[in-house]
Amino acid sequence: MNRNLGAVLIAAVVVLILASLSLFVVDQRQNAIVFRLGEVVDVKREPGLYLKVPLLDNVRFFDTRILTIDSAEPERFLTSEKKNVLVDLFVKWRIVDVRNYYVSVGGDEARARTRLLQTINDSLRAEFGNRTVHEVVSGERDKIMELMRQRANEDASKIGVQVLDVRMKRVDLPQEVSESVYRRMEAERKRVANELRSTGSAESEKIRADADRQREVILAQAYRDAQKIKGDGDAKATAIYAGATQTNPEFYAFYRSIEAYKQSFKNKNDVLVLEPNSEFFKYFRSGGKAGK
Repeated sequence: MNRNLGAVLIAAVVVLILASLSLFVVDQRQNAIVFRLGEVVDVKREPGLYLKVPLLDNVRFFDTRILTIDSAEPERFLTSEKKNVLVDLFVKWRIVDVRNYYVSVGGDEARARTRLLQTINDSLRAEFGNRTVHEVVSGERDKIMELMRQRANEDASKIGVQVLDVRMKRVDLPQEVSESVYRRMEAERKRVANELRSTGSAESEKIRADADRQREVILAQAYRDAQKIKGDGDAKATAIYAGATQTNPEFYAFYRSIEAYKQSFKNKNDVLVLEPNSEFFKYFRSGGKAGK
């Protein structure tokens, strides 16, 4: 009984070992190549459970998801103006033909990356050599990236790879070129600032001159109007005095004499030397009647 149980267990173990050696699973994110004695005999592209010949067949799996190549250091390229620019880029790619991929690059992802980057760099050098810095940085950047994707995809199809996207993350000038550009920009900004200051100064002088002219005109007009008003007042005062004199000449003469007395005897120390019968004292004699 124990011998039968042991034989059953041994048989079960052998079956499990043969099953593990005969079965393999392909994930939905993978493709698989079945090798028999080193030769490719089959490619599994659909996910599922598959059989293989134990000890004779071996399976190698390849990731078919989208992969990214991100350049570690910016690459230096020369524009049509003979100016260097630094370009930092990344590439999105994936395996679409596993058999071709294995035959072309031995299934080595590093070799595939190297080939794709070499193709893209060669294309970028050609495109940058026909364009200026402005066109590279902003003017035709999208066009260049699309051309890079198309050319890289054409070359990548030869190794069973599809290039989905090529993007330039950053396009900068080298440090020495940047400093030269910044100095030129600074000089240009200073020139514009000085020109604006000169224009502003000229405008301010023009405004001040116009304000001074208007001030002189206003003062002259005000002086003219004041003199006119003063002349009219003096004329009216003279007319009033003349009318008052003609109405009562004796009273006007008396009023004028009183004013003269006030001014003459305003201080105690004032001395006035006159003859007693002087006309100045006529209103001190007998009520001020002449001849008395």
